[in-house]
Amino acid sequence: MRIAMIGTGYVGLVSGACFSQFGFDVICVDKDAGKIAALERDEIPIFEPGLDKLVADNKAKGRLQFSTDLAASVKDADAIFIAVGTPTRRGDGHADLTYVYAAAAEIAAAVTGDAVIVTKSTVPVGTGRKVAEILRQTRPDVTFDVVSNPEFLREGSAIEDFMRPDRIVIGAETERAREMMQQIYRPLFLIETPIVFTGLETAEIIKYAGNTFLATKITFINEIANLCEKVGANVHDVARGIGLDGRIGRKFLHAGPGFGGSCFPKDCLALVHTARQYEAPQSIVETVLAVNAARKKEMAQRVIETCGGSVQGKTVAVLGLTFKPNTDDMRDAPALDIVPTLQEAGASIRAYDPEGMDEARKLLPNVEFCAGAYEAMRGADALVIVTEWNEFRALDLGQIKSLLRQPVIVDLRNVYSPVEMQAAGFRYRSIGRPNV
Repeated sequence: MRIAMIGTGYVGLVSGACFSQFGFDVICVDKDAGKIAALERDEIPIFEPGLDKLVADNKAKGRLQFSTDLAASVKDADAIFIAVGTPTRRGDGHADLTYVYAAAAEIAAAVTGDAVIVTKSTVPVGTGRKVAEILRQTRPDVTFDVVSNPEFLREGSAIEDFMRPDRIVIGAETERAREMMQQIYRPLFLIETPIVFTGLETAEIIKYAGNTFLATKITFINEIANLCEKVGANVHDVARGIGLDGRIGRKFLHAGPGFGGSCFPKDCLALVHTARQYEAPQSIVETVLAVNAARKKEMAQRVIETCGGSVQGKTVAVLGLTFKPNTDDMRDAPALDIVPTLQEAGASIRAYDPEGMDEARKLLPNVEFCAGAYEAMRGADALVIVTEWNEFRALDLGQIKSLLRQPVIVDLRNVYSPVEMQAAGFRYRSIGRPNV
């Protein structure tokens, strides 16, 4: 089995490497010659635990290659995956499908025979039909089978998600396409992974419906956390109490500063705009977006309130900048709202993140980036935990207290116990829990 993966971004690179681990011959294609050259040198452009070893091992075994030559790469491929970016389009919020359609046209021009084209990129409903139309118009002499195969990879655990997924969704409408996809995912079928076969439109909606539902769970528990703070309840106990109900489930019920990343904000926005286009408005998802945007801004106000109502002339230490741990992704991270709001209120920021500082430097001006967590705290008037990296979970409280000018901690991820923090002499504020 020979697979061509068009695009070496997060989805394309992880998927290509994992398919090669299955034993297939995979070639990953990208127009960015610098990125391909770096991958040839085993330099991975993103931080994803285990990906560097996976790429290096399969390159060494000859199963994984990289190229800028799309035409040569797709010529002998049994299946061609489109895994290019679909960023939010400026001006109207729709997913920008320019790269998807351009890839489809290039693939059609290059293939030498009948082909199975698989859309791995996250795309709005109707995109598969448009891809099929482009393929047919470009090459009426070739039979194309178009498949929708959305990804469900979580940054920070993408390899495990690919190798042991909850389910595989395949939107395919010919027997040939279904058989091809069954061959590709045979290693997962053998471990009894549920495979859901649907039509194109259904598969496309499953991806958006899944992500927007998870975003809704996050937003729901954040609003419940606000109520818990007002009445003296504990949101952790509330989340556990409702999460043990099998109809609800325990995942994504962790109160915090709001969701970010490359998927949830973009996919919620794209679904909203697609639904409006089809006159089927998604008022719940629209509210989720509005509440989440407001929450990120409100987190900075919590810091200001905990610092006595003003941070003018004060220094705030910020631990964690990426939208979640185990990634270097800064896209729509809460820190991108929290840090500038604190700066506008007169604060100086000292920050540390284990993996995200290179990207953060491009996005957060006038921040002093530090080499470690304790260095960031030195001489600060308050400490704010924004991202729950494991290395922030067992900090030395005595050392923190000696480094800070004032014993003030705002824990936006509920890493520490309010009782423990009070006993240690801190003015401590967390999310949705009583400050004992």
